[in-house]
Amino acid sequence: MKVYMPDREWPDHYRAVIEELKKITDPVTGGDILDSGVVAGLEVSDNTLKIWLRFESHAEYNIIGESPIAYSKIIGDIMERFALVKFDNVYVYDLGNNIVGKFENRKGYTPEDITGENV
Repeated sequence: MKVYMPDREWPDHYRAVIEELKKITDPVTGGDILDSGVVAGLEVSDNTLKIWLRFESHAEYNIIGESPIAYSKIIGDIMERFALVKFDNVYVYDLGNNIVGKFENRKGYTPEDITGENV
């Protein structure tokens, strides 16, 4: 995992992901998830994206509070932007290294398989 720092020199394949992450809004701050400090780190390979978010997940937080709802929205937005569209495998982790979002394209689907034309 590479720790996210805004002024770090990033390889091209990381920069493309970072540009997309800038388009995801943090519902709590209203800014993007990079500027609001939600993204702790990331790892980008040919067909796999791993993102670590700056929070800890606990089962009891799923019942109370606004933060879990915000993080759920962020995780959903990450999946929508990257899963299948840009990467076959997308994993989102909390700071405890627990998987809080996971997409694995085990059957080899393509983006065309999920468009309205083929359904």
